[in-house]
Amino acid sequence: MAPRNTPAGTPVVLAMVARVVATAYGGPEVLAVVDLDVRPPGPGEVLVEVRAAATNPIDYKMYSGTMGRDPSALPMALGFEAAGTVLEAGDGAQGPAGSIEAGDEVIAFRARGAYAERIIVSGRSIVPKPPNLSFVEASGLMLTGGTAVHALTVTGVGAGDTLLLHGASGGVGLLTVQLAIAAGARVIGTASEPGRALLRSLGAVPVAYGEGLADRVREVAPEGVDAAIDAAGTDEALEVSMELVADRSRIATVANARRGLELGIRALGLAPGADPGLDIRDAARTELARLAEEGALTVEVAATYPLGDAAKAHRVLAGGHTHGKIVLVP
Repeated sequence: MAPRNTPAGTPVVLAMVARVVATAYGGPEVLAVVDLDVRPPGPGEVLVEVRAAATNPIDYKMYSGTMGRDPSALPMALGFEAAGTVLEAGDGAQGPAGSIEAGDEVIAFRARGAYAERIIVSGRSIVPKPPNLSFVEASGLMLTGGTAVHALTVTGVGAGDTLLLHGASGGVGLLTVQLAIAAGARVIGTASEPGRALLRSLGAVPVAYGEGLADRVREVAPEGVDAAIDAAGTDEALEVSMELVADRSRIATVANARRGLELGIRALGLAPGADPGLDIRDAARTELARLAEEGALTVEVAATYPLGDAAKAHRVLAGGHTHGKIVLVP
């Protein structure tokens, strides 16, 4: 294990660090913690000591086999976002917000292999951490926040709109709720009973999913629904959205690309055939950090796990019933 007390600014030599990898394709049982070398950063690169790494559904989908199986990709480093402290910045390292120096508290996204004690990333992946967010909270801001911005952008949600949001109490859903309401929209969000109080506290109107969903939405939105975003990944979400939203171009799914594409609905994300929206997501990073720093955007954390319990964290994540982010802490 790498020491955690390296003074900021001290040149960092080659070190062994713990990292979570998928050793095969399958379920969470294929995850293992291995020790790998981490070199000093090169020009334009940054070495970050990870204090927290957020988990996301795309992480387990990549090794589940549902997105294909490439034996040459194994062992597969996991994770795309982390928060931590810069240990060393290579020559010319610059982020979207400017220069990067040792000691800076930062968010790293996109940071492939973020489930680790230390990571090397391009300076372009570095955004200053909002000082009012903990490392755990900050680690979960960018991927779900970028997904929320992408979905709201392509569906054109703005002031005066009524948005139906499926899976509103999950990681993507909670940030979508806050961003949509900040834009002046009314949000009707589906959630199980434990998540409904949280949605109310954010200003959304919660409804139960399941049989009769369309009728329940009509009861709280007799004037109609202008747009719908599926963050739940169920066929029900897509079918009800199509029933209630007249303009199909204002329906998007971030969790059921295959079915969405079959129905002619906008599919977003990294699944085959979906729109990754990388430019929109990258451009959103500094704005997400600004909103969080101003207190206009919060990150709900459902649970934290030690890095060595990544498999346990993924079992909970795959269950799909958490309200907020699940975060690994090295």
